[in-house]
Amino acid sequence: MTSLQTLRRLGGRSGKQLLRVATLLLATTVVAFALVSLSPVDPVQQYVLGVGNVSMEQRAAIADYWGLNDPPVQRYFLWLSALLRGDMGTSLLYRQPVAVIIRERFLNTLALMMTSWLLSGLIGFTLGCVMGLRRGRWLDRVLRALCLMLSSVPTFWLGLVFLLIFSVALGWFPIGLSRPIGVANADVTFGQRLHHLALPALTLSFISFASVALHTRQKLIDVLESDYVLFARARGENTWTIMKRHGFRNVILPALTLQFASFSELFGGSVLAENVFSYPGLGAAVSAAGLNSDVPLLLGVTIFSTLFVFSGNLIADILYGVIDPRIREERPHGQSNRD
Repeated sequence: MTSLQTLRRLGGRSGKQLLRVATLLLATTVVAFALVSLSPVDPVQQYVLGVGNVSMEQRAAIADYWGLNDPPVQRYFLWLSALLRGDMGTSLLYRQPVAVIIRERFLNTLALMMTSWLLSGLIGFTLGCVMGLRRGRWLDRVLRALCLMLSSVPTFWLGLVFLLIFSVALGWFPIGLSRPIGVANADVTFGQRLHHLALPALTLSFISFASVALHTRQKLIDVLESDYVLFARARGENTWTIMKRHGFRNVILPALTLQFASFSELFGGSVLAENVFSYPGLGAAVSAAGLNSDVPLLLGVTIFSTLFVFSGNLIADILYGVIDPRIREERPHGQSNRD
């Protein structure tokens, strides 16, 4: 393949990905704007809540200033034109630019999601391999029942149980927040941040590791029952050698697929986990924006979370070809692995 053909192929794939993300962002913002517009929550009432007596003239002035009297379609295109100029608007709830709120809270959410993502991947893959190697035995039955139970447990319920056990009863972890109360942000140590992060991350990791474990178990069983593994056993290879030569190579790609696909699940779970633990991240911000009809903040977090999930899926698509070159060779020009 010549360099010109390579450039054309990369250009075609890049253009296709840009078209996908643009279409995805447009669809998600339209749906989010429509849902907020249909919400019974009055944003003016939420804005003046706790201020005191506000006259009807003042309420009407606020609604007119925000453009709430305009048709929803007009308000959406006004917001979209401002977004194209780089202005994400101002949060009605926090009285700050949306970009500033996202920048401040993104690091907390990123630390929470990446920690739980790594934990869920390591725990799920390890348990899946253990269950696959011990299939049919008591350890396999116990771990499989545990995975099935945890996969059906709501995140907020598990977080409350962890709070009652590890924070209230045992006192091992703080009840909430991302740093100790009364300590300036610059004075917070890494150990203190990790101490506050541990329990929410452990709670969030439990919502996705079960699917990775169960899928890895079944895939490993299929590999161990294949003809080439039976031939390897007949040659006298032990279990560890078979796992090293055949098992890990064939089960890591499906596990990686599920792990990157869990980005959206983790972000949805972070909304509940951050509210349970009062963790100041994007999940708590989008929850507050939805309850208070804060349209600029809700749309800003929606765009950001969409890009975040899309980036995770794109990275997974690139890693497929790195881990297994057969996918890259068999894939038609410009076609994604999930097409």
